[in-house]
Order: sequence, then C-alpha cells, then structure tokens
Amino acid sequence: QLQLAESGGGLVQPGGSLRLSCEASGFTLDRYVFYAFGWFRQAPGKEREGISCISSGGGIKNYGDSVKGRFTISRDNGKNTVYLQMNSLKPEDTAVYYCVAQKFGTCTLSAQVYNTWGQGTQVTVSS
Repeated sequence: QLQLAESGGGLVQPGGSLRLSCEASGFTLDRYVFYAFGWFRQAPGKEREGISCISSGGGIKNYGDSVKGRFTISRDNGKNTVYLQMNSLKPEDTAVYYCVAQKFGTCTLSAQVYNTWGQGTQVTVSS
C-alpha cells in the first residue's frame, strides 16, 4: 500500500522560503512513475485548497491562482520524492500542507481524484 510522508514544514518569516518534501513508499508491484502527485493545504476555518500537481511523467504541472509564480513543484523519480519549493511566503500561506497521489492519474487540483494522502506538515508564516 502506497504511503506518503511529508517533511520540511516549519516557521518562516514573510518573504521567506521553504521546501516541502513528500517521500513515497510501500510500492509492491507498483512503480513510483505510475503516480501523479499533488499538494493541498488547509488552514483553520478554511476550505481545503489545491496548490499544485504534477503528472506521472512530470511533463504537466499546474498551480492554484494563489501560489502561481511563487511555488514550484518537481519530482525526483530516483528518490521517489516530490518537492514543493515555496518562495515569497505570505502569512496567508499558513496551513497544514498535504501530499496526495493517484495511480495513473492526471495533474488535477480536484481533491476527490486522489486516493492516497499523507499526514500533513504544518507551515506557519509569521514575523
């Protein structure tokens, strides 16, 4: 069973940067390259928001309007890891960030497509 483990969250000042990592494990007859991945976030009292996604081949990427131009998603197939580079962070980026995956999925910011979710990592942007 596929498992996702996020890391890299923490406290950062406005304007700063963080890089989140999502390591996938638990492949049996599967392969990491079969999976599309995404990042979602949820702040207290707010709806879950799709942040970014990357296709299984890595050639298709998409971003939510609130993070376009500031966040970059990438994947390292050799390390079974997806990254989210977050620059120019704002207080409104504060949330729990979740890594998600879908076998043979496409790059989409629709949450119901993804059937595997990580436990989440907290990102707090504050001075």
